[in-house]
Amino acid sequence: MKIIIIDDDRLVCQALRTILESDPEIEVPAMGYNGTDALSLYEIHHPDILLMDIRMGEMTGIDAGREILKSDPSARILYLTTFADNEYIIQALQIGAKGYLLKQNFECILPSIKAVSMGQSVFGNEIISKIPTLMGKPADVDLSAYGLTEKEMEIIILIAEGLSNREIAARSFLSEGTVRNYISVMLEKLQLRDRTQLAIFYYRNRQTFL
Repeated sequence: MKIIIIDDDRLVCQALRTILESDPEIEVPAMGYNGTDALSLYEIHHPDILLMDIRMGEMTGIDAGREILKSDPSARILYLTTFADNEYIIQALQIGAKGYLLKQNFECILPSIKAVSMGQSVFGNEIISKIPTLMGKPADVDLSAYGLTEKEMEIIILIAEGLSNREIAARSFLSEGTVRNYISVMLEKLQLRDRTQLAIFYYRNRQTFL
């Protein structure tokens, strides 16, 4: 698994490289120090995951992530920052980032990389607790218009709670394959791109799920 690290602090980059390459399955072929580096290194290496800071010179991680996802919607971007600013969290969710972690929780970095590599979205506990407030007042949406079944609504709630496909399968007494199928169908029904957008959909309309 190839990981590109982008952070304007070179010591942080090296420390992250040491942490990640302690896992024999992970390779860090390059590191960059601003958003411009992120664009060029992504184009060169096409990493499995881009681990990136947000506040950097020349171009922010959010701006770089937005550009990368425009050209490659399948890009997996995981933000690692010291800032839990509401605006940054909202922007990361909106552009389709796969995760948002705080550097203080360094012990979560490696497990989060593994989770993102398996298709999950990862947001630290501090971030998850903010999401309902950040999504604002629930919209007045008729979920029946989307044709969502009771089981599909149950799975959306579990996704919003941060459960993996395996955990959802165990909770719902389904196979992982069946859960993946449910998610594919729901994404098509709601015209959404990924699990993160499903979680956002839930938080924006959570009153209608009750």
